[in-house]
Amino acid sequence: MAVTIPNGIKELFKQDKVALGMNVRLARSGEIAGIAKTSGHDFIFIDGQHALYNVETIGTIAMAANGIGITPLARVSSCDDPTVQVLLDNGVMGIVFPDIGTPDQARRAVARSKFPPVGQRSVAGAYSVTQYRPIPMPEIVPALQDNTLVVCMIETLEGLANVDAVAAVDGVDVIHIGLNDLLTSMGKTGTFGSADQTAAVDKVLAACKKHGKVPGVGGDRNLARQVDMIRKGMRFITTNSEIAFMLAEGQRVTGELRKALGV
Repeated sequence: MAVTIPNGIKELFKQDKVALGMNVRLARSGEIAGIAKTSGHDFIFIDGQHALYNVETIGTIAMAANGIGITPLARVSSCDDPTVQVLLDNGVMGIVFPDIGTPDQARRAVARSKFPPVGQRSVAGAYSVTQYRPIPMPEIVPALQDNTLVVCMIETLEGLANVDAVAAVDGVDVIHIGLNDLLTSMGKTGTFGSADQTAAVDKVLAACKKHGKVPGVGGDRNLARQVDMIRKGMRFITTNSEIAFMLAEGQRVTGELRKALGV
């Protein structure tokens, strides 16, 4: 029987279901994976672009996530980030590449994530996603190739202009709009729900439909707009960060206490 390494997000996509992910920027232990799962998330989006993580910490969180059935993804610094190889070898099941502006950058992202002949990823001797079981290379390499998710983020005017060509690149699985950076690139920081946002979402949805890629979006935390974008076809959604969730609940509790006490 052929070896398979199911990627929970990819399984949801096959059923045309939405995958919800929690951004992780502060937590340093694997327990955050359990919190993400218990709170209803399908994946964690470990932020190696903005957080003070090293590869060992990301790998530890990823292995904990794999152990409980929630998919660990890691955002790296760019399509040329040299840590992609070691992250994929040590539990991460997909890479999120920020600031993809051209099809060449998308191809470089794929090259770092995929084994030949698709890319240039090197073969290791054992992998944490299989609990280091000795599996023949002719079996493990195709399984990992199919397992790995490649996410390209559209966050600039250049990326939005080239999204059709980016979506056409073989090996890219998800085109994900980073609305915070995209709106900032337009000179309209924080104008969520604007006509510019709607036009960008529609353009990415059209490119993904044309080229058979999964559309995603993050940054706009308004529930009604998130629901609207999902109904339009978005299938890869980042809800919020663990920082934001802690602040929201902490502020709610202290606010209610102070209101009840009249202070």
